[in-house]
Amino acid sequence: MLPARTVAAEIGEIDLVAISGGLYVMGDSGGDANEALRRVRVKSFRIMRQEVTNREFGRFVAATGHVSDPERRGFGWVWDGRWRKVKGADWRHPKGPDGGLAQLDDHPVVQVSHQDAAAFCRWLGLRLPSEEEWEYAARGGDGRRFPWGNESPRQNSRRLANFGAVKCCAPDTWDGYGGTAPVGGYPEGASPFGLLDMAGNVWEWTSNSFPGRPEYITLRGGGWGNNPYCLRVSYRHGNPPDIGLDMVGLRCAGDAGG
Repeated sequence: MLPARTVAAEIGEIDLVAISGGLYVMGDSGGDANEALRRVRVKSFRIMRQEVTNREFGRFVAATGHVSDPERRGFGWVWDGRWRKVKGADWRHPKGPDGGLAQLDDHPVVQVSHQDAAAFCRWLGLRLPSEEEWEYAARGGDGRRFPWGNESPRQNSRRLANFGAVKCCAPDTWDGYGGTAPVGGYPEGASPFGLLDMAGNVWEWTSNSFPGRPEYITLRGGGWGNNPYCLRVSYRHGNPPDIGLDMVGLRCAGDAGG
């Protein structure tokens, strides 16, 4: 595995934000049953400011020859109001073989499995964040429901995130995009630590199993087709670790000073 400083020369500067450890209350008393409030202490760590882009993932593939799980399996999952298994959908063809990545270099990579995401992070000398790290990075210590505060992203004209219709779940162009958006495109929706797209754009893989379903991996953050309820920093969803979807991507984390 190449050291992160060497890989940085391959994909460009790696923007890692240093997060000082702390104690916070994880969960949401008004959320799902698996969001019960609990006090959590996290150690200091680092995490990417933005989601991993198609350009960055492409350079990883070019350098390593990595073949993603959807490519190996021959299909990925595509959302158009329901999940469809689409033959030939992979990270290069998010919607299927008839589409590609034209003008999407700076959009988040999708159709990557948990295993693909972990491999990319290892290439950087990093790892996927834990749920506890992810939620703390998204909300800080003040108990807010969204990265930017407690207001829903649809209560005023400010564009705080890339998300779907208020009635779950369908794409919506109110925020400027019907699918993924360029990473970092909603600076007003930044988390207390300055992280971007911690709500919406794409779901992000973590390193934790989903509560009650140990064979599934937890996703966080909501995506471009989800309603505001799913964009809450405490909301979790779970998927098998070997599938790709066109609403799921990643960002990497690392230990402090690593």
